[in-house]
Amino acid sequence: MSRKKVRVGSIECGTDQLFLISGPCVIEEEGIMMRTAEMLKEVSERLKVPVIYKSSFSKDNRSSLKYYNGPGLDAGVRMLAKVKEQFGFPVLTDIHYPDQAAAAAGVVDVLQIPAYLCMQTGLMVAAAQTGRVINIKHGQFLAPENMKHPVGKCVEAGNDQIILTERGYTMGYNDLVVDPRSFYHMGLLGYPVVFDIT
Repeated sequence: MSRKKVRVGSIECGTDQLFLISGPCVIEEEGIMMRTAEMLKEVSERLKVPVIYKSSFSKDNRSSLKYYNGPGLDAGVRMLAKVKEQFGFPVLTDIHYPDQAAAAAGVVDVLQIPAYLCMQTGLMVAAAQTGRVINIKHGQFLAPENMKHPVGKCVEAGNDQIILTERGYTMGYNDLVVDPRSFYHMGLLGYPVVFDIT
């Protein structure tokens, strides 16, 4: 089986080289964002592990209206552009709606599809049509081999620059369980598979 390699900036995903996707879950105030980027740059250089800087302008799946969900698209993308320019990281952010895809893709290297939304056709097609790399998080409700469906939507929309992320299953008891067999089954789709250990 051929295994696809996907380039994100200077990072070739899908090889034996370890890389990290890391950063604040949601974009916070500028000082935190820059200090985090500075620390990640130091770790990356010291350990010789490339980093894709990740932070979301909006986390639209928070469990309460009381929880901070980010600064929004315009302010968030400006912050990611600053991190990218100052530290040289490729950057990744979540999108939740089709109309966010093009604006985010104007800055970021990777559009991430949240697990809950991986079967949303309009979102997948809008992300694919930007030409950016798409990181599709494995839906808690899908068997690993059924990730072929969101992958297929992207490919049919003209984009095979895809990374898959394993993030565990919801078992109905407020817990996520990672089945190691998932890495094998998603790997059979031929795209790089990363592990969300959070």
